Amino acid sequence: MTQKLVIIGNGMAPGRMLEHLLEAAPDRYDITIFNAEPRVNYDRIMLSPVLSGEKSFEEIVIHGDGWYVENAITLYKGHRIVAIDRDARTVTSDHGVTEPYDKLVIATGSVPFIIPVPGKDLPGVLTYRDLDDVNAMLLAAQSRQSAVVIGGGLLGLEAAAGLKDRGMDVTVLHVMPTLMERQLDPAAGYLLQKAVEDRGIKVVTKANTRQIVGSGRVEGVELDDGTVISASLVVMAVGIRPSATLAAEAGLAVNRGIVVDDRMRTSDPDILSLGECAEVGGHVYGLVAPLYRMAKVAASTLLGGAGESFAHVDTPTKLKVTGIDLYSVGDFADGDDREEIVLRDASAGIYKRVVLKEDRIIGTVLFGETSDGAWFADMQKQQTDISGLRDTLIFGQAFQGGASADPLAAVAALADDAEICGCNGVCKGTIVSAIASKGLNSLDGVRAHTKASASCGTCTGLVEKLMTLTLGDSYNPGAIQPICGCTELGHDDVRRLIKAKHLKTIPAVMQELEWKTSCGCAKCRPALNYYLVADWPDQYADDYQSRFVNERVHANIQRDGTYSVVPRMWGGMTSSKELRAIADVVDKFAIPAVKVTGGQRIDMLGIRKEDLPAVWADLGKAGFVSGQAYAKGLRTVKTCVGTDWCRFGTQDSTGLGIRIEKFMWGSWTPAKLKMGVSGCPRNCAEATCKDVGVICVDSGFEIHFAGAAGLDIKGTEVLGLVKSEDEALEVIVALTQMYREQGRYLERIYKWARRVGTDEIRRQVLDDRERRRAYYDRFVFSQKFAQVDPWSERVSGKDKHEFQPMAAIPRAEAAE
Repeated sequence: MTQKLVIIGNGMAPGRMLEHLLEAAPDRYDITIFNAEPRVNYDRIMLSPVLSGEKSFEEIVIHGDGWYVENAITLYKGHRIVAIDRDARTVTSDHGVTEPYDKLVIATGSVPFIIPVPGKDLPGVLTYRDLDDVNAMLLAAQSRQSAVVIGGGLLGLEAAAGLKDRGMDVTVLHVMPTLMERQLDPAAGYLLQKAVEDRGIKVVTKANTRQIVGSGRVEGVELDDGTVISASLVVMAVGIRPSATLAAEAGLAVNRGIVVDDRMRTSDPDILSLGECAEVGGHVYGLVAPLYRMAKVAASTLLGGAGESFAHVDTPTKLKVTGIDLYSVGDFADGDDREEIVLRDASAGIYKRVVLKEDRIIGTVLFGETSDGAWFADMQKQQTDISGLRDTLIFGQAFQGGASADPLAAVAALADDAEICGCNGVCKGTIVSAIASKGLNSLDGVRAHTKASASCGTCTGLVEKLMTLTLGDSYNPGAIQPICGCTELGHDDVRRLIKAKHLKTIPAVMQELEWKTSCGCAKCRPALNYYLVADWPDQYADDYQSRFVNERVHANIQRDGTYSVVPRMWGGMTSSKELRAIADVVDKFAIPAVKVTGGQRIDMLGIRKEDLPAVWADLGKAGFVSGQAYAKGLRTVKTCVGTDWCRFGTQDSTGLGIRIEKFMWGSWTPAKLKMGVSGCPRNCAEATCKDVGVICVDSGFEIHFAGAAGLDIKGTEVLGLVKSEDEALEVIVALTQMYREQGRYLERIYKWARRVGTDEIRRQVLDDRERRRAYYDRFVFSQKFAQVDPWSERVSGKDKHEFQPMAAIPRAEAAE
């Protein structure tokens, strides 16, 4: 019989618990969730990249709305539970909703600690725990004024880095002599402070806050010594406390947190608790790895299993600030019963310290070079006797056995349950199993299917070693290459840093990302130009000299140096007026060849360069705009005649194709984009080999994508079925925007889909309606600046760019 499961809280821990529960027994419980936040489940540890601009909220959503619908879960957003009635076995929200339960899970998380000083309630004083806090900080950061962050721990430093990246002048106040003193020893704390200050962030240690000053809103922070630091924003990041008040009011056992046993059961056996609000074995936790272990145990308990129990394991600490490598795990305090091995390299900024007790590792601190962190942590977990490694231990796994040691020995020696990705709680065994069972052969595939390395990226090196170990010669990590010889950075890193550092010109990118050349090359400049156009559509001015020759001239150069011109014909439709205009142009300019293209348009070939503006002017008088047959953007939307004329047609394919093309023309994409709309499964418009295709059926519109019919031949993948034209348009636009934001320059959509994973694309675009709408809205915004006809601009003189070939830029690909 199906039981009623109610969950209070919708954070990462209960979300992971539900994944385990639904995988094992999808019909065991009728599930209802009450979430105090007015949104779906998201990755809270990725709030720092959202604050810095490296990620959007949509990119950190774990379970979108579609996931809850698919799994028949009732989710109450913005409902805070105010009462648990254990006798009646019900919970009641602040909106008056009362829900009965057979089993109850309390996952209320934690609350930030507020320093009880005068001025703490002034407007402009924020905490840093959820998306609302981040949004408030982003709003405040628009002022580009000063911010003070109180607290030099993980959250405080991540908040400081994000605000600095947003253009604020930031000061960190920390009451202790060194930063992150709970996770780092003084030496590493010193190096961390230096690295933070090198980023332009001021750090004041031994700083005790006396009060927050301001009249009407925050104006500054006064310290005990009388120093006043001006600030328009103050962020308190001094710690968290388990949110256990609700449980205490219900009569459950509460200490620091909600007391649970090793099966995550509270003092009431029908009520479980997990996450930051739970206290197990005297410990409360704030890092994700133990929370995910709790989730697995709680799922097992709800299923009646007896095999899973929670045991304390020291969890590594990593700082999610780009450019600062830090790793800490275990006990590193001084003591008479322990010894230490230390390596310092001042010139390289490297510090390593391993603390030993009875020839076992009990603590590790690494700064500047952290690749051996998992190896040290695994030996600590396994209580490995290191007496035989004492002389070389500090140099890491690769050094063991001499210079010829196998560089993969470190990951080969790790146990299957060794944690590789702390952000998402992914162990070695999970990654190896996914590689083998799903045939994964790329880092992006592993990210899509396991989430390992998909968040902060610090474990990427380990994941790549695991792939090399598992796949052998069939995996080539060198395939993940820099954009060009001008930089060591790959496309994804460059794009992430453009957003994070708010870089809005090509010179700014090259300066801030330390390009090796003064002005780039023919490979990187077009890529940078595209990324800037796509990321800052309202602020970046398209640099024509960083485009291919065809894009600069708005026509396709031919082998004899003349050009071809392809006017746009919406959905392949034309009229006698348009045909007469084309014929007149052909005669007037003695154009030697006219051809119908594969995209249902007319191509005029052999036009002299000096005649192009006059040709465009005459075509413009007939209402033509550029067909952009030269563009890394939308080329054509091929259609069949559909229900207007065809006796087999099920939908108005021509009308939909025209609607799509008129809505989306002018948009730049990583590579050329071709679409097709077929009015029935007979597929006369060849939609199943296009970048994006639509097959019209009786029940609606089947959306296809990721086809190819050029150098590569590939049929499309089916994204899904939608019921209406409106929804079809929204899905296609959102899919295109996702590709625009994630595709690498010159990467066709089928290659992008192979890299990201069809399931992940379907999840974001089809299943997650909020994310889909966000993609759609961003595309619509960019079209305000992109949908300008370049021919009329050149003819009118608004476009002052000359036809100056840039010798270093190669010719573009074929037109159609």
